[in-house]
Amino acid sequence: MPKTSSENFAVAKFALIIVCLGSIIGPLGMASVNIAIPDLAADLQANAKMVSWLPTLFILSSVIFMLPASKLADNYGRKRIYAYGLALNAFSSVMCGFGNSIEWVLFWRFVQGAAAAMIFGPGVAIITSVTPSHKRGAALGIASACVYVGLTIAPAVGGWLTELWGWRSVFLFQVPIVIALLLLIKMRLSGEWKNDEKTKYDWWGTFIFAVFASSLVYGLSIVPNSLGLVMLGLSAISLALFILHQSRSRRPLIRVQMFRENRVFSMSLTTSLLMYASNFPLIFLMSLYLQYVKGLSPSHAGQVILVQALSMAIMAPLSGRLADRFQPRVVATLGCVIVACGLLVLSSMNTQTSVAYITSSFLLIGIGFGLFSTPNNNAIMGSAKSHEVGAASASMNLARTIGNLFGMSLVNLMVHFYLGNAQFTPEQNPALIKTVEMALNMSLAFVVVACVISVLRGKSRSE
Repeated sequence: MPKTSSENFAVAKFALIIVCLGSIIGPLGMASVNIAIPDLAADLQANAKMVSWLPTLFILSSVIFMLPASKLADNYGRKRIYAYGLALNAFSSVMCGFGNSIEWVLFWRFVQGAAAAMIFGPGVAIITSVTPSHKRGAALGIASACVYVGLTIAPAVGGWLTELWGWRSVFLFQVPIVIALLLLIKMRLSGEWKNDEKTKYDWWGTFIFAVFASSLVYGLSIVPNSLGLVMLGLSAISLALFILHQSRSRRPLIRVQMFRENRVFSMSLTTSLLMYASNFPLIFLMSLYLQYVKGLSPSHAGQVILVQALSMAIMAPLSGRLADRFQPRVVATLGCVIVACGLLVLSSMNTQTSVAYITSSFLLIGIGFGLFSTPNNNAIMGSAKSHEVGAASASMNLARTIGNLFGMSLVNLMVHFYLGNAQFTPEQNPALIKTVEMALNMSLAFVVVACVISVLRGKSRSE
């Protein structure tokens, strides 16, 4: 018996609540770890090079498993894969929390990244599946705001937990929350969303894409070593093979023709990739800068960093409503310009820069990013055909995670070059500051290019 409109509304509303809760937990578990890195490094005697892999491996795994997770969700149920991702996230968090070596923690952070792919890709697809098109922008705006809420409270929560109970608690605190959310899904969220017909899974495509992402990250981390150049060459070849394979496959992980057929879709994804490449490594490095150079406590550093995510959370719902009423590209481009201004202000930072100055820069960056993200996401999802919302959702999340991965891989290269195997000590502060300066210049360059592409993308069908 078909559901009534009121029942559909209730399901859509509760599905949005479930996805939003997951959207808070995921970023909360990911970003809070950055504040705990100094304590983790001291306890496990990890050098700068090993520590820089903590966020990188998480993002690498998310990139590798994003397309497979979304494809499996389309075939077997988006709610099911979403729930499996939450469960895997809780288990890997426990394993990280009980780790006694940096190698152990790095392995389970990689597993956590796979769990994140199973959460974020199907989550956005669920919202798109149950929400009417004229309300999609607002719904995506709310979901984006929840991501930023998780990012907002993550630094403060990570700093507070680290000071009270140590770095292990940063991994363990989210486990009971995830268990409660899984029970809520089991008892209250009825229905399932998947394609009418199952499609054969492309294991070869998954393998080729994994080779591309892994060789890119490892190659960037060791250039100009000759092996690094070889790995980058392998990455380029793998990417070309992946595109060729997907274009010829009868059951592709992602229909690459979508990128050629729709200018708004492809250019919006490119803009997203560049913007996230500029932002993700910045948070990692500023956490180190504030604690090692400025001497702030973990909780104080967290409070400074949360200003950016707080402003994102405030602006995301507003920008979502603006995207429903006005041209998304105009709102998104304005956000890009504001982020560029914030990075320009932050680029003059040195050892004497006040915490208030740094906080104001984060505020500006957060406002710009909040204006950018939701209109850009709405343009991506609105450009997709109804039967390809899963692939569009995967592409959107993939652009974000590849941007994070690419930016963090370049920062890894900087950390390896300036800091190498050294432990974090006051003697290494000049090298750390140099790394931060280089990363800020990189981020600013990415945002400037993103501004240009955002302007040139053209109007979407809804504009």
